[in-house]
Amino acid sequence: MLGIIGVGLIGGSIGLGARRSGQFGLILGAGRDTGNLAKAKSLGCIDESHTDLAAIARRADVLVFCTPVDQIAAQILSIADQCRPGTLITDAGSTKAEIVAQVEEDLPSHVDFVGAHPLAGSEKRGVEHARADLFDNRLTVITPTHRTSSPAESRCEEFWKSLGSRVARLSPEKHDRALALTSHLPHLLAAALAGILPAELHEFVATGFRDTTRVAAGDPALWTPIFLQNRLHLCESAHQLTACLIEFSKALIAADESTVARMLSEGKKVRDDLGS
Repeated sequence: MLGIIGVGLIGGSIGLGARRSGQFGLILGAGRDTGNLAKAKSLGCIDESHTDLAAIARRADVLVFCTPVDQIAAQILSIADQCRPGTLITDAGSTKAEIVAQVEEDLPSHVDFVGAHPLAGSEKRGVEHARADLFDNRLTVITPTHRTSSPAESRCEEFWKSLGSRVARLSPEKHDRALALTSHLPHLLAAALAGILPAELHEFVATGFRDTTRVAAGDPALWTPIFLQNRLHLCESAHQLTACLIEFSKALIAADESTVARMLSEGKKVRDDLGS
């Protein structure tokens, strides 16, 4: 039996993906918004809905937490002692070090926790955007530590693979350092760029600006705690970007054509290597 805490885009897609895989007889969903839970049930993401997390914890074999990153650890610890022996708990949080450290400090010994982060989703939110194929061939990073048992690690990997994911392993700290540059900094940059656009220039915005700022449409209530939990690594990445912008600016002021061309070429090569 699968339990999903937080049935939005990611949680709903986990439910649909798990239903497609056929590995769970029953999919339970929990959250505070009864209207959203009813919608998730009508869309086939879950079979039952609950507002009481403990009601799911007592029944599920696997629990996945898809709530904001500043809530995950406390929610896990609030119900862990009510889980059945052998329950696997994982999550979908975009930060890992703080969550993993808090959970491992107080997790009861009869349950297992393996942090995870599926690199999927979009700026859209809400269970109405959930898709069974959201994780297909997308990378999920799992973050086991020296306290993680091999069976729990393998079980977590197989769970995410069953949803269509490829799986990689990183320590929680290496995950946060990597995602600061590849995910959190792009969102910060998009928000900053969108934020400096004055109203009188809106009509002059075309595809380039819209593509570059697309992720700025993400929910601030979700992204604020992500930024704060990973603030040190995010600041490091922002300083790297600032240094690059300063170099560009100096080359432009000096009309240094070779440096501008070199930096544009370097950026193009990296982007080309990433593919579509």
